[in-house]
Amino acid sequence: MAVSVLIYEDNTLLRESISSMLRLDPRFVVAAAFENVLHAETQIAELHPDIILMDIDMPGRNGIEAVIRIRATGSKIPILMLTVFDDTQHVFDALRAGASGYLLKKHLSTKLFESIDEVLNGGAPMSPTIAFMVIAAMQKPSANPYHLTTRENEILTSLSKGNSYKLMAAEFAITVDTVRAHIKKIYEKLHVHSQTEAVSKAIRERLV
Repeated sequence: MAVSVLIYEDNTLLRESISSMLRLDPRFVVAAAFENVLHAETQIAELHPDIILMDIDMPGRNGIEAVIRIRATGSKIPILMLTVFDDTQHVFDALRAGASGYLLKKHLSTKLFESIDEVLNGGAPMSPTIAFMVIAAMQKPSANPYHLTTRENEILTSLSKGNSYKLMAAEFAITVDTVRAHIKKIYEKLHVHSQTEAVSKAIRERLV
């Protein structure tokens, strides 16, 4: 049975190019190709693809946010990120979100089929430069892996002590709305959705 591939890519020319590449190989069938991920959860539930090819920079919602939402539904479908971004932040954000692999678009013509095969066999393919970056980052200890600012660290520490928004506002001489803004940013960086998750992760990973 052919492998069903679902594509999310906002560049029309590239989206059609990837679809054409896959259709030339009888091992694959393109379930669908969309220009955004605004309805990804519903589309995935309806189409039941074997693998998802996911761009990062898309309008309305980016690919990393989409991966987080997809994983939140309990879906284990392999997701291979296809992107032009080769910076550490995007790579680790994607992997933490639940991406199965990370392939630079400049390597699509030579690495796409190989990467899909690797993902479907339980591997985690990465472009050579990305793999090197991940190894280098792992070998270099980081005291701030989520790139929290000094104030965000202070807020997270206070949050872990069970302090209220009002108390934190008084403690740091800022407004309650500013506290909320900081906490929203902390949630985004830690990839969590609640105070309980944030505090649990902070304690488990010794961030506070």
